[in-house]
Amino acid sequence: MKRTLYKLFEPLLERISRRLANKLILLFTIIIILVVTSLTFISYGMLRKESVNSSISSTRNNLLLVGRNLESYLDGISQLSLPQISYDEFNYAILHESDDYASKMYVEDYLKNLYFSRNDLEAIYLYVIKEHKYYYVTKENYNITVRVAPHPPIENLSWYKRALASPFNRSYQSFVMERSPEESSGDYPINTEKSFMGYHRLLRSIVTREPQAVLSLYFNSSVTDEIMKDIPFNEGEHLMYVSPDNQPFVVDDREFVLKSEKAGLLEKLTPAQGGRLTWSDSGQKYLVMYDISQKEGWKLIKPIPYKQIYEAATTTRKLSYSIGLLFLMVSVILVSFTSNKITSPLKNLSLQMKRFSTGSFDAEATVEGSDEIAYLSRHFNKMVEKTNELINERYKMKIVEKNAVLKALEAEINPHFLYNALQAISTKALKNNNDDIVEMVDNLALTLRYCISGRDVVQAREELKHIERYLALQKARFGSRMQVEYAWDDSLLELRIPKLSIQTLVENCIKHALEKVSSTVTIRIEAHITPEYSVISVLDDGPGITEERLQQVISTLQIQWDDRGGGSAEEGDVESIGLKNLNTRLKLLYGDEAGLTIASNEHGTQMDMRLPRGGLGQHV
Repeated sequence: MKRTLYKLFEPLLERISRRLANKLILLFTIIIILVVTSLTFISYGMLRKESVNSSISSTRNNLLLVGRNLESYLDGISQLSLPQISYDEFNYAILHESDDYASKMYVEDYLKNLYFSRNDLEAIYLYVIKEHKYYYVTKENYNITVRVAPHPPIENLSWYKRALASPFNRSYQSFVMERSPEESSGDYPINTEKSFMGYHRLLRSIVTREPQAVLSLYFNSSVTDEIMKDIPFNEGEHLMYVSPDNQPFVVDDREFVLKSEKAGLLEKLTPAQGGRLTWSDSGQKYLVMYDISQKEGWKLIKPIPYKQIYEAATTTRKLSYSIGLLFLMVSVILVSFTSNKITSPLKNLSLQMKRFSTGSFDAEATVEGSDEIAYLSRHFNKMVEKTNELINERYKMKIVEKNAVLKALEAEINPHFLYNALQAISTKALKNNNDDIVEMVDNLALTLRYCISGRDVVQAREELKHIERYLALQKARFGSRMQVEYAWDDSLLELRIPKLSIQTLVENCIKHALEKVSSTVTIRIEAHITPEYSVISVLDDGPGITEERLQQVISTLQIQWDDRGGGSAEEGDVESIGLKNLNTRLKLLYGDEAGLTIASNEHGTQMDMRLPRGGLGQHV
C-alpha cells in the first residue's frame, strides 16, 4: 500500500524538490493550514457555548415575562367567573328561575352583562343542575340573545368531574387536540374552531355546599395570541402552553405535541430541571426551555433546535475557513514572489519571446540591472522595435495602394447618363419654351458638383438628394413611363455609404429595364435593417435579366480587386463595370462581409447592397 502511494505521489514530490521556492511554499502552506484549523475549532467551540448560554438567558427571561402575563390572564378569567354582584341574590335567582319570572330575567341580564364585559368571549353557558337545562348567550343579527335549552345530565363529562374534584371548583377544557366521540357527544354544541379554551366554574350552595349550577365561559385566542406574540419565534422552533395536568391549550404544531406526549416530554418538565433540558426527536436535538407558574403550575414551553442555536457559530466557522484560505493564498503569493524574484527577469524574457513567436509584435521585455539577462532583454527589445518598423512601412504602402485603387475605381464610373441628360435638355428646349429647362439645368449643375466632390463616403441623405435630382433629369427622358417609389428607414438616413453607390444601382435598372421596353417601369428604392446588415435595395418590375447573363454578372462580382488584369475586357464585363466597381469599393471600405447581391426573374430585378452593422471597418 505504501509503495503504491509513493508511486502515485513520486512525480509530484520530485517536481517540488527541484526548487527551494517550492519547498518553502509547501512548508508555509502546511503551517498556515494547521494554525487556521486549530484556531477555527477552538473559536467554534467557544461560540457554540456562548450561543447556548445566550439563548438560555434570553429565552428564560422572555418566557418568565410572558408566563406572568398569561397567569394574570387566567386570574382575570377566574375573577370573571365569580358573580360580580351579591352571591346570595344570584344564588336565589338560580334556585327560583323556573317559577319566578323576575329571577329568570335576573339571570339573563347577568349573562348579557357578562358577555359584554369581554371581547374574547365566544359563548356563555349556565347549566342549572336540578332542572337539566342551560341558559346560553348567542349573538344574532348584531343583538345579544339569551336562550334556554334542555340538556341531559352532565355528571359524566370529564370537565365536570375535574371541577367537582378541584378545590377551586373549576376546570379548564382544551380544544387544541381532537375530542373523542364520547367527550363530544354529551357536551355543549361549541364551535371548537373559534374557541381555544373553555372555563367551567361550579356554583355551590353556601349552606349545603351542593352544586347548583355550572357557569361555562368559552374564549377565543385573540388575547392569548397578543400575549404570546411577545415571544420571538423562528422557523424550526415550537411553542406550547399546557395546563398543570399536561393538557395543551396553545400549540403551533399538533404533530409535534403528539410526538412530545408519546416521548413523555411533558412529564419531564419539572421544577427540579431548572427550566431547561435537552431532548431529541427523530435525530433532531432540542434545547427545551420552559417556565412553570408558581400559582397553579401552568407550563409555557419553547423547544429550540440546537442546529438553529449553533447557526451563528457555524457561520463563523465557515467565515474562519474562508479567511484562513485567503491568508493561505496571500502567503503563497508572498513566498512565491520572494523565491522567484531572482528568476523573474528570465521568465519574463521567455514569455515575451513566446508572445513574439505567436504574432504579438508589441512584446517588450523588462530590463532590470546590467547582467547577462538584462543584455539579452535589451537586444530583444531592439529586435522587436526593428520588426515593428518594417511592418508599419509595409502596412502604409498597402494603404496607399488601396487608396489609389479606390480613386481609379471611382474614375471608371460610366458617365453616359451625363450625355443622355444633355440630350434630354436639348430636346426639351426645342419642344417647349418654358421654365422647366431652368430646373433641369439646375439639377444637372448640382449633380455635376456632387459627382466631382472629393469625398469617397457620404451620408445616405446626401446620396438620396442626389438620386432625386438624377431621376428628375431621367424623368425628362422617359416621361411617365418611369415611376419611382421610396421606402427608406429613417434610422438609416445618417448611414455612411460610398458616393454614387445608389446611382450605380438605379442606372442598372434604367439600362436593363426602361431602355428594353416601351411600357411603364417602377423603380423602388428602399433601406432596412437586419440583425447583421444594413441593406439598401433597388428594385424594378422590368423584364428581368436572363439566367445566363445573371450568372455572368455574379461571377464578375466575385473577381478580387487585386486580380484584375490590364488586358481588354469582354462585352459582358464592360456592361457590368459599374456593379463590379461598386462591389469592389464596398469590400475595400467595409470588409469582405460587405457586397452586392442580385436576384432576377421575368417579373423584375432586385439588387441589394449589404453593409455590416457598426459602420466603416478598418479596411481603408
